[in-house]
Amino acid sequence: MKNHFYAMLSRMKNIYRWGLMRNTKSENLSEHSLEAAYIAHALAIIKNNCFGGNTNPEKVAVAAMFHDTSEIITGDMPTPIKYYNKQIKDVYKEIETAAQSTLTDMLPDYIQGDIKAIYENEDGEIRSLVKAADKISAYIKCVEELNMGNREFIAAEKSIKKAIKELKMPEADLFMKDFVPSFSLPLDQQKLD
Repeated sequence: MKNHFYAMLSRMKNIYRWGLMRNTKSENLSEHSLEAAYIAHALAIIKNNCFGGNTNPEKVAVAAMFHDTSEIITGDMPTPIKYYNKQIKDVYKEIETAAQSTLTDMLPDYIQGDIKAIYENEDGEIRSLVKAADKISAYIKCVEELNMGNREFIAAEKSIKKAIKELKMPEADLFMKDFVPSFSLPLDQQKLD
């Protein structure tokens, strides 16, 4: 069972998100995790440079890269189900922790502790930045789907935008204001003049 961890991580590209929604373009867990990582990295930089933060953007990015790896084992549970009530949320958290443990057990001792530390990170600032990045990535997916005429994402877009505002994170608000509008532009308008 040792040494299978990275082969398992490669299976993230086989886990598709938004299972309850009709998608114009499917999104796998690997794509989402990369997007969440670079958004989380940006949020940490924004927090440091604009709002007096003092966090390590690289640590935040790595935490975001690993934030959904347990879904290799659990699959992607739709948000409305995962957060339906406290009991389901608590049980899902236990399942997620067990899945992370199953994954780290696939590592040799010389690397296992470092990966466990990513999963067990108690730094609330890092967790909150990753959570915000996760939500922003989901919001971007909604924007992209709506731009393709997929009305299936109307309610999700409104709900996620509201959830991002409720985070009360100035770095997330600034990212939404300064960077997210470009996701609605065609490629020729995104290029530098």
